[in-house]
This record gives sequence, C-alpha cells and structure tokens, in this order.
Amino acid sequence: MSIAETSTQPTHKPTLLDWPEQRFPLKLDVEIRKVRDLFRAATRNQWDPRTDIDWSALEGLDIDDEHRHAARMYWSRRAWSEYGAISESPALLIRFCEEKREPDLRYFFTIRTQEESRHAEACYLMAQHLGGYIQQPALHDFQKSVATHGVRKMALDPETPLEAIIAALVCAAEEVAFDVFRHLVEITPNKAANQVLRSIMRDEVRHCGFGWAYLEHRIPRMARAEIDVCEEAVITMIRDVEMNGYHSAWLAPDSEATRGEIEADRLTWEAGLGATIEELEKPVFVESVRSIRKRLAPFGIAIPMFEHPKFDGPI
Repeated sequence: MSIAETSTQPTHKPTLLDWPEQRFPLKLDVEIRKVRDLFRAATRNQWDPRTDIDWSALEGLDIDDEHRHAARMYWSRRAWSEYGAISESPALLIRFCEEKREPDLRYFFTIRTQEESRHAEACYLMAQHLGGYIQQPALHDFQKSVATHGVRKMALDPETPLEAIIAALVCAAEEVAFDVFRHLVEITPNKAANQVLRSIMRDEVRHCGFGWAYLEHRIPRMARAEIDVCEEAVITMIRDVEMNGYHSAWLAPDSEATRGEIEADRLTWEAGLGATIEELEKPVFVESVRSIRKRLAPFGIAIPMFEHPKFDGPI
C-alpha cells in the first residue's frame, strides 16, 4: 500500500480502552469523605421496583384508551432516558479506574449503575402495567432529543477532562432531573406513579450530592484554564441538551414528533399518572437553571443567561 493510500485511511482516535491496565498500587482508603458516605447511604437504601411499588393502584383505572396510550408513551420515554445512564455509569467507572482517581468515586458509581438500572426497570414496569412498554419514539425525529447527551463517549475520551464531565452531567443535568422529579411528586396523585417518582427522586438526591462533593474537592486543585473547560461543558449541557428537550418535551424544537410527545404529557398529567405540562414545569425549569448558576458561581464557573423560544426573555 502506497503512502498516498495510507494517508487516506481513517485514523483511530485512542480512547481509555487502548491504555494498558495498571491496577497497582491499589489504593482504597477514603479520600473524599462526603462521597464515601453517599456510597454507604446508597447501600442502605435499596428498593425493588417489583415488590416496593403498589402496582395494584394501576388496576381498574377509570381512563379512556387515549389517556392510557399517552401514559404508556410517557413512561416508555422515561425508561429510554434512564436506560442511557446504564451505559454512561460503567464508562465513567472505567475512567475512574484507568486514571486511578479517588477510590470513593469507584465505590459510588458501582451503586449508581445499579440505581439507574432500577430506575429504567421501574419506568418500564409502569408502561407495562398501563398496557405495554413502547420500544422507541413514534417518529424518528424525536430520538435526537431523548437519545443521548454524549457522556458515554466523552467518558472514554482522555482529552475530555473528567471534572468537566461531572460538572455537566451531575451539577447540571442531574440537578434539572431532580427538580423535575420533585415537581412531579408534588402533583402526581396516582399512588403507584407517585411511589416510582418518589423512589427515583431519593436516589437522585445522592447522585446530585456526589457531583457537588466532587467539585468541592477538585476545584481548589485546578488551574483557571481547567475550570474554564468545566464552565463550557455546563453551558453546553444546559443550552444544547436540556433546552433541546432531553428531560422536557416542550423544550424540543417544534415538529410533528415533538407535538405528539407534548400531547402525551398533557394527557398523562390529566390522568394523574406522572407527567406535567409546560405551564407548570416552566417555572420549575427556570428556577433550576438559576439555582445551578448560583451554586456554581463560588467555584469560579459563570453560567450566562440563556434564550429559548419558549421563554419571553433570558433565563
């Protein structure tokens, strides 16, 4: 093969999976007390979707086929979202091990993987009890909003700082998710749906706590240029992922697919089965972004105002 031919061949960008494994010396002492405590709390607070949810609350629902199908769509979409974390968690766990990061991170993320799997199963079971889980969006266009935020790929990319991934994934996206779950718990009357939401929310408290504890530990040890990378990662997560409809369908670009998902949310909310609507969720999202901006400021991470067609002005 000539030089000209080889120069046109695609090059493989090295990932962490290409690194030789160097496990020893293996340190397992506590280095971030807050994260180790979150790990221990997680081991004490396990729940089983099949036995700890009162599924009988979904029997004999007085709702028509339209509302039932909408609820199936809503809970199937939640399962898709939770499923994404099943792959991102072990990818990050590989990152922690390959870079020999603080052992507390490795301990915590073994449990986080289990918890995200439990969340996906709970949402799947909700859809099943309502008539059957739906495997994919009705229209392909909506997949771009709900499929992924790219964390799994970034986790295995040594050129993407780990701190930036955690800041964006946890201190931004997970915080938005937690605030939405808290809102849903407050407005959802059906007992089974409320139990699922409340149980997931309790796990999300620890997930968020992990992110803030890790930044608190790492930021004082980072250079300004490294903190700037974290800042840009958070901005990208809020602007290009959250405000593109990742957690809330009404924020996605207008299309036939988006309108269908928004209508499914409205019908599910009317049935009291776990969703919300734009009018109720909008102030929750605004407050969530403001809270993230305020909490990141002491770390030297400045989050700008954002604009979106759904809001009258910057938020």
